[in-house]
Amino acid sequence: MSSTEPRHSHGETAEHQDPMDAVVHAIPVVIPAVGALLMFLLAFIAVYMA
Repeated sequence: MSSTEPRHSHGETAEHQDPMDAVVHAIPVVIPAVGALLMFLLAFIAVYMA
């Protein structure tokens, strides 16, 4: 019976994807967007409470 698992040769090293490298490129967009959302929510709460 044949196996469905991928076979690796002994000479090659497996490249592992670092989770941080996958996220770092989005940080300059995400942080200002979250900040704007937080300011909007805080302003909404302040107007609602007034």
